[in-house]
Amino acid sequence: MTSNVSSTLSSKIPSTPQGFRSGFIGIIGRPNVGKSTIMNQLIGQKIVITSNVSQTTRNRLKGILTTDTEQMIFVDTPGIHKPHHNLGKIIVKNAKITINSVDIILLVVDSSTLSGGGDHYIINLLKNTDKTVIVGLNKSDKQTVKHEELDASYLNLIKEYKWPIVKFSALTKEGLGNLQNLLIKNLDYGPYYYHPSLATDQPEKFIIQELIREQVLHLTRQEIPHSVAIIVEKIEETPTVTKIFAAINVEKNSQKGIVIGSKGNMLKLIGTQSRIQIQKLIAGEVYLKLFVKVESNWRFSDGCLANFGYGYED
Repeated sequence: MTSNVSSTLSSKIPSTPQGFRSGFIGIIGRPNVGKSTIMNQLIGQKIVITSNVSQTTRNRLKGILTTDTEQMIFVDTPGIHKPHHNLGKIIVKNAKITINSVDIILLVVDSSTLSGGGDHYIINLLKNTDKTVIVGLNKSDKQTVKHEELDASYLNLIKEYKWPIVKFSALTKEGLGNLQNLLIKNLDYGPYYYHPSLATDQPEKFIIQELIREQVLHLTRQEIPHSVAIIVEKIEETPTVTKIFAAINVEKNSQKGIVIGSKGNMLKLIGTQSRIQIQKLIAGEVYLKLFVKVESNWRFSDGCLANFGYGYED
């Protein structure tokens, strides 16, 4: 299985040129502020799924951008929020761990709306950090004529900390170059942490699962928001085709019916759209077979969460 995202590399990581900069950048913020879109745009390819459903991101994902002069490892985190189940507790705790495990913290806010309690909460988490904090005012393209009032609501929140601020739109890329330059300016001199050909530290299997989950979220809208977990059960490779067998796990029989749809039409559509996205990841033809399984209340079960790949990180 050949991929343009990650691969097993037998070659050694090369030496860095003089003056090379590198470091880990944690992207944090409330749900739906655009963290995953920022990472995808900066990396230059899709490695993190996006949707208008909050808590789309469940794991800490690393995206790697390597140029001739620097390597930036972006750590995309789930949106920090008040958890309502075991999965939510894992998500939020792992996001908080990121704060202490990176070199630079990129705090992303939604500048198209006024600041709120969620922003206050995250800033309180950061107020005593010794890390470099950069504040990104995202979604500038969606600001109204009251943009000065919107910006001021965030500037007043952070004025005592003197954190640098950059305004941009991850969607249109306007101002994204300014963000990248500010991040580079705050990187220390360092080595390659990953081979320069890699765009993520995640294996293809994980990316495939996420691409399928993205289509379930997109096509079922609000009906199956967080109750789905994807497991790739088997991958068979031949010289001409990669066969992928994956299970869509939901919590209720009613949700299974929604995912399958009338005469199986929804499941067929999910499979078709997922295969199109996976095809961009894997060289050669892709055959995708999807199954739907019911695992009652899996988000509240530590055993199920572990089986589905969700656990507290070190």
